[in-house]
Order: sequence, then C-alpha cells, then structure tokens
Amino acid sequence: METVHIARVDSPIGTLRLATAATGLVFIELPHANGSGFAGWLRRHAPGARVVEGFAPNRKAAKQILEFLEGKRRTFELELDPRGTDFQRRVWKALCDIPYGETISYAELAQRVGNPSAVRAVGAANGANPLSLVVPCHRVVNTGGKLGGYGGGLELKAKLLAMERAKPRQGDLL
Repeated sequence: METVHIARVDSPIGTLRLATAATGLVFIELPHANGSGFAGWLRRHAPGARVVEGFAPNRKAAKQILEFLEGKRRTFELELDPRGTDFQRRVWKALCDIPYGETISYAELAQRVGNPSAVRAVGAANGANPLSLVVPCHRVVNTGGKLGGYGGGLELKAKLLAMERAKPRQGDLL
C-alpha cells in the first residue's frame, strides 16, 4: 500500500497543500483551487493509498516553493512524480522547458509536444497539471498574450507572471 504524506504550508499566496510519495512530490494544491483538488487526485492516481499528515517528507519541496514565491528561486531541484497519461506527461515536461519570466501560447505548446492541432488537448493537459508552480503551467497564455484559465484563478496567474517578469533572470538562487 502506497503512503502519501501531506502537509499544509503557509505561503505568500495563501495556504498550499503538498503531497509526497516515496517516488517524489505528487501534488500541489493551490489556494482557491478550482478543480477537484487533492481528493480527486487521490481517487484517480493513488486509490487505496494511506494518507498521513507529515511535514518532514515535504520539507524540501516546501522550502523550494517558498523560495520561488519570494522571488529567490528560478528552478526546482526536486524528485517529481507527475501522474497522468503519456500525453499529459509530455505536455508537463514541455512546460518545464519554458524559461522563468517568459510565456508561450497554447498553440506553441502544442507544437512543442509535436501535435500542433491538439491545442484544446494541450489546454486540458495544462489544466490537469498536478504540480502547479513547480511545473509552470502559469507560463502558458492565449494567443495574443491574454491570460487563459489557471487552477488557482486568473488573479494568481497574473501575480505569478508579474513576479517572474519583475526579477532579473540571473542564476537559480539569488
């Protein structure tokens, strides 16, 4: 039986819920998330898992996410276990290639995953990202630069993009 350790972390954007399994960080729940949240993720990707409150397994992720939200970190050095379909994982991998402080369109993301006609499917995969912030789905916008959907809400998406654009992109840690 798999064990999933969860921890609540107070952050500059509100309380986050982090979930870590033996394989790495598996889920980040943003404040005001508009999806089915951790309970839905658990039903789909870790049915029967034993859920344990525990900060220790989430300590490294919490530290790095807080550094990111404070503008002190540009990249993450974490073991990740993003659970989803092969297509979703290809999209999430491509998200990690978007440089800090930059954005791309959903159409460009579809091209990057080798399926330029799958813009809607790419958008759905982006929306299903279980590791928001670490896998930077907030860096994808509509063609023309208009903000599209975001699991934590458009206000948070705009805040994250503004934070990234305001900081110089020199080095991973300040």
